[in-house]
Amino acid sequence: MFRMKGVIPPMIVPFRENGEVDLDGLHVLTNFLKDRVHGLFITGSYGSGALMTEEERKLVTKTVLEDVAQKIPVIVHVGTADNRSTVRLTEYAIECGASAVSAVGPYYYKHNQDSICSFYHDIVTAADGSVPVYVYNNPNFQGYKMEMPLLRRLKEEVGVNGMKDATFDILAHANYCRVLKDDTFDVALGTEAMFLSARVLGCEAFIPGLGNAFPEICCKMYEEGMAGDYESCRKTQFQINELRDIMYIAKSTQLAIYAMLEIRGVLSCYPRAPFIAASPEEKNQIRERLRRCGMLAED
Repeated sequence: MFRMKGVIPPMIVPFRENGEVDLDGLHVLTNFLKDRVHGLFITGSYGSGALMTEEERKLVTKTVLEDVAQKIPVIVHVGTADNRSTVRLTEYAIECGASAVSAVGPYYYKHNQDSICSFYHDIVTAADGSVPVYVYNNPNFQGYKMEMPLLRRLKEEVGVNGMKDATFDILAHANYCRVLKDDTFDVALGTEAMFLSARVLGCEAFIPGLGNAFPEICCKMYEEGMAGDYESCRKTQFQINELRDIMYIAKSTQLAIYAMLEIRGVLSCYPRAPFIAASPEEKNQIRERLRRCGMLAED
């Protein structure tokens, strides 16, 4: 069974100033990342999935998978607020060659366990065993917690194959690894912020927003953790957490990534409204802080 391994950034989607998907920018970013990371997680939260139409999400999926050309695994986020749209996105992702699909719990409304199980049952049925299905457990974005009884039902009754854990709760992550993780169920960490702690618990994959702009330091931390060099990994974890502090200058970690990619000289693009790009003053503050951290070459 496919399992997530390594550094798998939740890739942003570049947009033009008029709000259209920037396909040229998407090619640039995909080709920048595919040689530097172990996989990609696309059309999720950083990937503006909820801000795009179904057709736009399909276009991004097709474009990224063609550019990656099976060099690294691509996990496609297919979650929406309804079953039918999610099933169509699942079928399309598989048709395009995705390695796995993932879905945040159905959002906007508050759903009971049976409704949530029905939602994931339709995804598992659409996947038909051809790719694994991951729950994307993000309480902030789906609007509710997925407690352990529900997660056990999703694993044992529905047949979900794994979880992207975006709870930012290390005790919850420990419980997921202890109770759920086995040869049939994978648990990946949905942040770079606590990889060291999660690695000690057996984590083998994390999904770092920072990895869009600075994949190298994320891979460094991963390699140190996997080698059991926890002293070095701790130092790198602290560096990464300082970079996360810098990201909040833009008032949103997602918006910071657009700014950091521009500052690094990789790509200049826009987020999609209603997000507003970091201001010139915020970009200058981010640039200066990155220089002080040694992440940018001196002019």
